[in-house]
Amino acid sequence: MEKQVQEIELMNEEAVKRALTRITYEIIEKNKGVEDLVILGIKTRGVYLAHRIAQRMEQLEGRPVEVAELDISNYRDDQQSLASAHKPDLNCTVQGKKVVIVDDVLYTGRTIRAALDAIIDQGRPKRIYLAVLIDRGHRELPIRADFIGKNIPTSSEEDIKVSLTDIDEKDRVTIHKPTQ
Repeated sequence: MEKQVQEIELMNEEAVKRALTRITYEIIEKNKGVEDLVILGIKTRGVYLAHRIAQRMEQLEGRPVEVAELDISNYRDDQQSLASAHKPDLNCTVQGKKVVIVDDVLYTGRTIRAALDAIIDQGRPKRIYLAVLIDRGHRELPIRADFIGKNIPTSSEEDIKVSLTDIDEKDRVTIHKPTQ
C-alpha cells in the first residue's frame, strides 16, 4: 500500500523573499558591514540562496561580496561518496575571513558538520556563521544557525521541500506530511 502524502505550502514567493532580505540585514548588522566577508553556499540550493543574499548585500552596501560554491560530498559521514577524496576548490580564500555558510534546510546538522570540515581544510577563518532558510529541528549534532529565515517544527516523518525559481518552477517552501 502506497503512503499518501499531504503537501502544505508554508512559504510563498514573497515570504521567501522577505526571509532572505531579513537574513541579509542581520548578517550585515552582525558583521558591521561586508568587510572581509565570504558567503559559501552549500550545493545545490544553498548556492542559489547565497547568490541572492550577496546580490542584496551589494545593493545595500554598494560593494560586491565574495560568493563561492561549497561541495561537501567528500566530507559526508552519512552517505557513501563516489567522488575521489580531494579538497573542494572554493575559488576564494577563507583564511582570516568571516565566512557565512548558507543552506536551505537545517535538520540533523550532518551537512553543516561536513561543511565545517571542508572549510577548515581550506584555511582558518576568523569566524564562521550559519544562515539557513528553514530550521526544522531534530539535531543529531550540537549545531545551531546564526541566521534563520523560518523555524518550522516538524516530525521526523515529515519532509520539507524548498523550491527555488533558479532550478524549480517557483520560490516556495512546502511540508509533506504522511496521511493516515
